[in-house]
Amino acid sequence: MTQYVAPIRDMQFALDVAGFSAIPSLPGFEDAQPDVVAAILEEAGKFAGNALAPLRRIGDIEGCQWSDAGVSTAPGWREAWEAFRDAGWPALASTPDFGGQGLPKSVSTPVGEMWQSANMAFSLMPMLAYGAAEALFCNASDELKKRYLPKMIAGIWGGTMNLTEPNAGSDLAAVRTRAEPQADGSYRIFGQKIFITYGEHDLTENIIHLVLARLPDAPAGVKGISLFVVPKVMVNKDGSLGERNDVKCISIEHKLGIHASPTCVMSFGDAGGAVGDLVGQTNRGLEYMFVMMNEARFNVGLQGIAQGEGAYQKAFAYARERIQGRDTVSGENHVPIIRHPDVSRMLLRMKVLNQAARFIAYWVATQFDYAHAHPDPEVKSRSNGFVDLLMPVVKGWSSEVGCEVTSLGVQVHGGMGFIEETGAAQYFRDARIVPIYEGTTGIQANDLIGRKLMRDGGAAFGLLIQEMSTDVTRLFDSNNDRLIALGIRLREQVALLDSASQHLLSLGKSDMAAALSVAVPFMHLAGIVCGAWQWGRAALLAAAQDNQTRDPYFAAQAALAEFYFVHVLPGASAYGETVMMADSTVADSSLLLG
Repeated sequence: MTQYVAPIRDMQFALDVAGFSAIPSLPGFEDAQPDVVAAILEEAGKFAGNALAPLRRIGDIEGCQWSDAGVSTAPGWREAWEAFRDAGWPALASTPDFGGQGLPKSVSTPVGEMWQSANMAFSLMPMLAYGAAEALFCNASDELKKRYLPKMIAGIWGGTMNLTEPNAGSDLAAVRTRAEPQADGSYRIFGQKIFITYGEHDLTENIIHLVLARLPDAPAGVKGISLFVVPKVMVNKDGSLGERNDVKCISIEHKLGIHASPTCVMSFGDAGGAVGDLVGQTNRGLEYMFVMMNEARFNVGLQGIAQGEGAYQKAFAYARERIQGRDTVSGENHVPIIRHPDVSRMLLRMKVLNQAARFIAYWVATQFDYAHAHPDPEVKSRSNGFVDLLMPVVKGWSSEVGCEVTSLGVQVHGGMGFIEETGAAQYFRDARIVPIYEGTTGIQANDLIGRKLMRDGGAAFGLLIQEMSTDVTRLFDSNNDRLIALGIRLREQVALLDSASQHLLSLGKSDMAAALSVAVPFMHLAGIVCGAWQWGRAALLAAAQDNQTRDPYFAAQAALAEFYFVHVLPGASAYGETVMMADSTVADSSLLLG
């Protein structure tokens, strides 16, 4: 069975396209020099391929085991986590103030993609722990930071986010978990949370839960939610572990995929109340949790890319080995199926879609680094606007790309793709959760229109159009007929995206329901056009590198860009037409669906 091999050259090329070369000049990121980054990617690739990928199938088969005593992870999981922790991987991007390595997001992003491709179920553990630590670092008191962050960042303790409840899925305004203040300044937490990833496990000695709950006098809705830190095991003042807190996993879910990741139903306060501490100020919990939620949304989008990469590698290897049929051009019989034009088309579509999503995610990661560390306030503000604007695209579009690419992977395998032993089906099953959790595709699309496009009257979107238009000009100025041809097509689709955004801005003022009814088509339009924009940037860079090195890799990138423009970009026109013809049919659908 084909094992995952980190696509380091594609990742480095994507970083180059994103403009990573400027990141080491930012304050605090001086250590992220090219040789250091290359060494990190190399070592991460080895760990992903040698330590995590072999456990992927085992975890899928064995899953997790629940009992009253807790949750046991799959065979090999504890040893893998210990090796992961001892190698310092959990601390890669965390703040140096509490033991982290402080590397830029544009470095941790390809590393995180490796973990997710090699073993998505395993990767959820460090992903959630990092997000919880970031939320505490940004919002908690110094006392809480000192108590929890060093061991969380070191991977000695895990971390979770507890939002969803049986009565409140994505509607957090309906959260009922309650927090009762105590005389000593702590709180007692009572309630139940569902879909809690790694809410209980045997990998770390403690698990630090971030829990949304309501105080007795809290206002209704999301404005009445506070955030609490609730450890599985109480932490004494000297940092040692004390008694077990009143926190319990009462069951784990049986899922379509990611079987080795325990998805827990957590109960707080069955025996008198779980002890917790308030994070920040009262009634600002959702605001604080958005630090973790945005981090999770970015990484979930990366999961779509990661599963697509794994599926592509497996399908490509199978297509080269599977002998079947006749070459329709040469007439040769019994040839590898990769020589059949439609199989080649599917593989190429998988590759260019996945790389387009990777380009976008890595570009957003570099913008995150600019927003975090650039000394110029205007640059920081502009980059932060790009991160906010494109987060729904990274999460929403990339996760949908992951589903398409992994489905194509099954298709390339033919009937064998439907057989579990080939491993193609697991990528498809694991990827299917990605457009759902951390906000469904519809929620991401609504966010793109409602909170990102309309909130500032399209100002941030206009800056994005300017960025794209600048690169269109670069294509036209290249004095290269192939690049100019890409520029012509890209200019048309950027204009369509701009027109669609202006149409929605106008429509939203009179008929918001109609605007939201085409939110998902608009998100797909944005994703496809952003992918073409990034492939255009890649083609420019590839042409320059090819002229200097004559390395066939760069000629291949230019050809892949052309394939994207021919086989993927035309889909933007259909989505654009849907957006431009938006009406209230979906909003008024009750009679049609009856």
